[in-house]
Amino acid sequence: MDLATIAITPVLAATAATMPHSDNASITPPPAVIVERPAPTDVHSAELTVLTYNVRGLPWPIAKGRAKALRKIGAELAAMRKEGRQPDVVLIQEGFRSEVSNLVKASGYRYWAQGPTRGERASGTAPEDGRNYRRVRYIRFGEGWGKFTSAGLHVLTDEPIVEVRNTPYRYCAGFDCLANKGAMLVRLAPPDLPQDLDIINTHLNSRGASRVPVKRSLRAHNLQTEELNAFINNHWQAQTPLLIGGDFNVRNAPERYDYQAGERPYVVVSEFCNHPSNPCDGQPPADGEQPWLRSQDLQAFASDGAVSVRPVRVERVFGPQPGRRRLSDHDGYLVSYRFSWKPAVASETPASSRSVKTPQVASADIEMSGQP
Repeated sequence: MDLATIAITPVLAATAATMPHSDNASITPPPAVIVERPAPTDVHSAELTVLTYNVRGLPWPIAKGRAKALRKIGAELAAMRKEGRQPDVVLIQEGFRSEVSNLVKASGYRYWAQGPTRGERASGTAPEDGRNYRRVRYIRFGEGWGKFTSAGLHVLTDEPIVEVRNTPYRYCAGFDCLANKGAMLVRLAPPDLPQDLDIINTHLNSRGASRVPVKRSLRAHNLQTEELNAFINNHWQAQTPLLIGGDFNVRNAPERYDYQAGERPYVVVSEFCNHPSNPCDGQPPADGEQPWLRSQDLQAFASDGAVSVRPVRVERVFGPQPGRRRLSDHDGYLVSYRFSWKPAVASETPASSRSVKTPQVASADIEMSGQP
């Protein structure tokens, strides 16, 4: 099911070239060296930054003062834009409140997609092992009450949006069931890349905040993980670069993180950057720990096509600062990715595959006109 909305501008780094060569020498009397170098094979590259940020846009009375905080987050993004360091893509979770529109307006992004909506239903085949999961068990803690809000997922970008697909998760536990949590895929057509780019935003079931037993919330989380992997496999083509971000709710929970890890169609950034052969600027030392379990928020990537992708820098933003109140209970997680390809890739990409479709406005709650 497609859904999307509104306005945003492209920002990608300049291309770079590398020229591998070898030297072949012939010696003649009197001594002279003639160096012959083969024609260089250029490799083009571009960088793109992705911010994933749980903004804690919870409704009153669950949380207070969030409308003001959302406006401040928008102002911070606008300040980053003024300094020329705004993320190319922003993935928002817990954007349940209508004041997210104020954040978008302030931030200056041209395109905005959101989903799944409150009334949307899951697509695709359900996990077989979900048949024995009793969907309503803890009525006291929100199960069986129905969906009070959307998934709270939003994607802001300056890159043209080609298409949006999303699905709610069928399974949930506790108070998480009050939101229609799920996953959304936004296909972009960045002008600095020779191919489209898929971006996935998601939010999985919480643990303690769900208020149900850990075993119950773990089972729901595992089923959602299966649904996420199926959603990716159903809608992503391996030749298209893929970036993923969101609130995975895996902090200090290896039993959640490790579930079906071998079946993931993606590589987690913190795992990749933690390997000695894949250093990323800003990646904190592991210190004998697993850095991917230090946060609820993860990013990941995949590409099996002619355009390769890898993370090169990581950074925490919107974190605690002296004398300043934190804007959310999460930090923002910013990752810079480098895309590389040979010039032939661009010439082989059909122009029709790069055409931008006008996204269908599928939300009556938040509606904006395009910004210049």
